[in-house]
Amino acid sequence: MMCKRGTDGGRPMKRYLFTMLAAGAALASCASQQKVVDEMKPQAVETAQKKGSFEMNCPAATAQVLSDEMIQQRTTYGPYAGMPPERAEYTVGVEGCGQRSTYTVVCAHGGTGCIAANTRGNEPAPR
Repeated sequence: MMCKRGTDGGRPMKRYLFTMLAAGAALASCASQQKVVDEMKPQAVETAQKKGSFEMNCPAATAQVLSDEMIQQRTTYGPYAGMPPERAEYTVGVEGCGQRSTYTVVCAHGGTGCIAANTRGNEPAPR
């Protein structure tokens, strides 16, 4: 039995296969990105906790992740021009000694650490 080809030489099947492969790759990428985000989470929490503890002068301050995501930003220079470096971004809340603060923490995949920036000033904790 012969397969009937369309007038375009079988291109719809090729497009379908390409689309399915691309969708599968995208799903696999999302799963591996979430794994990277999860792996770097403890370091992000520690970074925010240390910064918050110092800024609030509160050694007992605790930190918790409020949100996380993988971000990619295109570069226009250097050896990786055009290739987006993978970075995990976390919003971390730090609370202690009657104060609380929110930090944005960014960790580069394959990097050696994370950086934390205070997104709002310290404020009294709700009672």
